[in-house]
Amino acid sequence: MLTPLLAPDIRSESPFKYFHTSLGLKDLIWPDVSLRHLQGDIAPFDSRLRLDHRRPINGDGFGVGWYDSVYDEELGGQPCIFTSVTPAWNNVNLTRLAEKIKSPLVFAHVRATTAGSLSLDNCHPWSFGKLMFMHNGGIAEFPKIKRQLQSQLSDELFNTIRNGLSPYSYLRHLPDAHANSFTAETLRRAMMATIAHITAMTEAEGITEPSLLNFCVTDGESVVATRYISSRHEEAASLIASEPLTFEKADWMEIKTNHMVVITPKMNLLQFPIVDKYYVPPSDPAALNRGTEFAASKGFLSPRREVSHRAADVDVAENFSALAV
Repeated sequence: MLTPLLAPDIRSESPFKYFHTSLGLKDLIWPDVSLRHLQGDIAPFDSRLRLDHRRPINGDGFGVGWYDSVYDEELGGQPCIFTSVTPAWNNVNLTRLAEKIKSPLVFAHVRATTAGSLSLDNCHPWSFGKLMFMHNGGIAEFPKIKRQLQSQLSDELFNTIRNGLSPYSYLRHLPDAHANSFTAETLRRAMMATIAHITAMTEAEGITEPSLLNFCVTDGESVVATRYISSRHEEAASLIASEPLTFEKADWMEIKTNHMVVITPKMNLLQFPIVDKYYVPPSDPAALNRGTEFAASKGFLSPRREVSHRAADVDVAENFSALAV
């Protein structure tokens, strides 16, 4: 049985995050709600699992990253990552690997291309040293700040780039990206600094369209995930959830817009507000009236049908931004 964790994100690009003492990868791939199903078998046919109705299927590649169950001094503590541009449900190598791999923490991601080419370099998760990173959403009018972001990286990070810039922007905010271990607080502070830095750059360029910054990072012991939008009026687009994935409203606790979830090595699950000019306290009536049209127009959220004051009444079938409890 899975212990409390961060788990499936069912949108056009869908990250999973699994915590467990030691779980076979096959147990995450073959169940009723799994990497394969969310990429193709279930999602196209169950409207509750399809937040982006513009695309029929998440078939533009996938990635799986994991940490060894037992530390090996010779191999080190870095994660291993397997990516492919083929659909997960039709990849025989994924099937073979899954039969033989056990891990205490797994990241996985299925892709429906919204930007960038169909290539291995664009398949999440990505890694640097001990860290794994995934994201979706997007930085508004990204070409306007791309060169600035690149110029702020160290030579080492710049020469490492093979994909999106957001993982490397995050790394530059860590005290030491090469560290063998990180505290949950260190990962959290770096994430806060990354979001603040990106939003400041877009504002300096006069960009008014909101950015959807949904990031997830782990060092194999702690996990930090965000649900963020640079707007006081629009709803963020992301799912932060826990197994088992159900459609019973009473099983879910709402994760508010512009909040961060942190899982510590002791399995404490914490929520932190991302307090900036776009933060609206949950007690403010305006927090209950955020629109979903922007996120829906980007293919990351279904339009809201109803808004409820109580977390237990969140319509999880329409707005997957909750945590199963």
